[in-house]
Amino acid sequence: MDGDAIDSELAEELHSVCRTAVGDELRSITYFTEDEVEQLYLRSDLEQTADLIGFADHERLGFHSQSAYRNTQLGEYEATIRMFENGFLSRVIRGPHGIWVTTDDMSIERFEELTTALASVLDEFADAVDTAPDMGEADD
Repeated sequence: MDGDAIDSELAEELHSVCRTAVGDELRSITYFTEDEVEQLYLRSDLEQTADLIGFADHERLGFHSQSAYRNTQLGEYEATIRMFENGFLSRVIRGPHGIWVTTDDMSIERFEELTTALASVLDEFADAVDTAPDMGEADD
């Protein structure tokens, strides 16, 4: 990615929150909107072979599927946690943007701490996200 999908202050804040909540179990951090995806961190012992666009396409479904859980006895949507053979993926979406974080094994309490902190940061920066379609720049 070219680094244009996310405000640098937001990127730093998300990275800080993840490092604090997850520590050495942190594998990767990826920020996304409906139109953009940007990997903010990848642990050095991992290969850069993940299909970010494919992951983003799947995780973007969360922008629309959250409404399926509205007005249930479960309460409001907070996060999605997916379990895999070699780790976990946590996705948090707030407003026009979201983040997924991959980790090694952690306790549910640490996942809760992580998702609460990420939701707070995403809420804080929601107004800074450009949701207008890119019409391109005119050539002079």
